[in-house]
Amino acid sequence: MRSSRRRTSRRLWLSAGLIVAGGLWLVGFVIFAVSLPTDIESPERKTDAIAVLTGGSLRLESGLQLLEEERARKLFVSGVHRGIDVEELLRVSLQNPSRADCCIVLGYEADDTAGNAQETAEWMKKEGYRSLRLVTAAYHMPRSLVEFQAAMPDVEIIAHPVFPDHVKSSSWYRYPGTALLLAGEYTKTLLAFIRNVDELVTAP
Repeated sequence: MRSSRRRTSRRLWLSAGLIVAGGLWLVGFVIFAVSLPTDIESPERKTDAIAVLTGGSLRLESGLQLLEEERARKLFVSGVHRGIDVEELLRVSLQNPSRADCCIVLGYEADDTAGNAQETAEWMKKEGYRSLRLVTAAYHMPRSLVEFQAAMPDVEIIAHPVFPDHVKSSSWYRYPGTALLLAGEYTKTLLAFIRNVDELVTAP
């Protein structure tokens, strides 16, 4: 009898714990969704470099436009598929290749956001750069900042979000596809923060 009561008690505590955890996740998700960037931070500010994370629309185009406007010395494109060179990348993006040789560098090692941060940090260190404008989608920016700030705590990072048309961030609750995308991104951001919490807490 006591064993049955203990099992019932454990189930109740487990259920209560799951409900509380689910509630906390839901509250955090809503805060995450409504706090996504809606504009560009310090749009006129120049930095040593621009980093573009591949994997979505408008990112490369925005990075190339920033380079054309001389907002930075060089553009680093992280997560490029092997076999693609600068000329091919520019041709696909319908961009002028005039500055390709001097100012655009491709990174081929990264296959996720943590990898983007690591290979960008290594390139920044090699170049001796201390400031970076980070270009990625607005919904991807919080996780990117967690990874990049952990990978290069001594570098000033300016967020430069882009806003793909297919992601309806301002009314995400009305679009199941956007809601699922943001839910997945929020969960990944939480995991990235937990994994990097020591580096983030001790960063200057």
